[in-house]
Order: sequence, then C-alpha cells, then structure tokens
Amino acid sequence: MHMNPDDRKKRSAHAALDYLTDGMIVGVGTGSTVNHFIDALGAVRNRIAGAVSSSEASTTLLRANGIRVLELNDVGSLELYVDGADEADRNRYLIKGGGGALTREKIVAQAAKRFVCIADDSKLVEVLGRFPLPVEVIPMARSLVARELTARGGQPVWRSHTFDDRRSHATDNRLSRFTTDNGNDILDVHGLQIIDPPALETELNQIPGVVTVGLFAHRPADVLLIGTAAGVEKI
Repeated sequence: MHMNPDDRKKRSAHAALDYLTDGMIVGVGTGSTVNHFIDALGAVRNRIAGAVSSSEASTTLLRANGIRVLELNDVGSLELYVDGADEADRNRYLIKGGGGALTREKIVAQAAKRFVCIADDSKLVEVLGRFPLPVEVIPMARSLVARELTARGGQPVWRSHTFDDRRSHATDNRLSRFTTDNGNDILDVHGLQIIDPPALETELNQIPGVVTVGLFAHRPADVLLIGTAAGVEKI
C-alpha cells in the first residue's frame, strides 16, 4: 500500500499520544514530524499541564495550539519527551539537528525519564551517517573544529541558508549565516560511517569549541515509533 511520507509521519506522531498521562508536563522536540505531534497534542491539551519546548519554532506552534509552554528550569525532570530524528538505527541511536535545535533537544532529552522518538520509515538505517552529522560550534572555533573533523575523515560544511529578497523582483541568492537559537554556528559533517555512535559522540564532544554533537547515543531514544505504510513499528 502506497502512503506518502507525510502520512507516515502523522501515523507515528499520533501513536506517541499513547504515552501521555493525565496532568503531565511533556517535553516537545522540533521538526516536521513533531509538528504533527503538536497539532495532535492541541486536540487533547486539557489532558496535560503544559509543555517544555526545545526550540523557538516549536514554542510558537505550541502556543498557537493553546498549550502552555514552561521553562525546563522551573519544572525539573520530565516524565516524557517526544521528538523526531533525521536518522535512527535499531539500537535507537539517533542523528538529530537537521533543524538546528540539537543542543536544546539534547538537554530536554536528558531531563526526561522516557524519550519517545517518532519518525517515518525513510529515517531508519542500518548504519548512521548517510545524513550529515550536525555539530553546533562556538563561532570563534568554527575553523578549528572543522580542521579537527576533517582529520577524523569527515567533510564539514558550514551551514548557511539562502533567502530571497521579496522587496525586489529578482531573487537574491546571497548566503546568510545560519545561527542556532543559542547564537552559534553549525557544521554539517558529510562522509561519516558511524560504527560506534557512543564512542564518536564522546570523542567529538571533547573538541574545544564544540557545544554539542547531533549524535544521541549516550541518551538514545527509549522507544522508536516508525510510521510505515502498514502501520506503526515499535522498536
């Protein structure tokens, strides 16, 4: 049965509602699959006390759905964190950070007793690394970290984004620097085959100037909900 990726994302997002308990504060991640979860959460918002958000984008969407957004510092530990992934393997190790929110996502994941990851089946891989690994870096350390990553066999690319100047008739393809919600840069590292995710996460985190790396291996997902054309696979 053919089903488009968006419908498979919705399927996994709705399955995560089963992990809610009445009155809980739920941690909420970032990304296209999570956006479906936030919309679904809005329909049952009276069941929860509020949410802790991992990005400004998710905060905006949560509030638009009538969900109270709380600061992590004010709530302590969380019972549940729901987030997506750019890649996942069957050990529940993840690559995250395609949207640039990896540091805040990692903080909220660490604070949660249960981390439920929602994704469609295109994100499930045998070996992590086909998706470029995001690394958030302090701006002054960008070149230093890039050299260190290159020495380890990676091909780091400084993330930037194009914008069009709608005030003119012509499209303006100048590159503007991508900055995280924390004001930092991201290096997307291509060409890695990540055979030992926990070891690589530890190693890259030791490079001075690295804020965090988009490998979620020391704190993997507790449950992976993979949306497929046939239903939801739980790992």
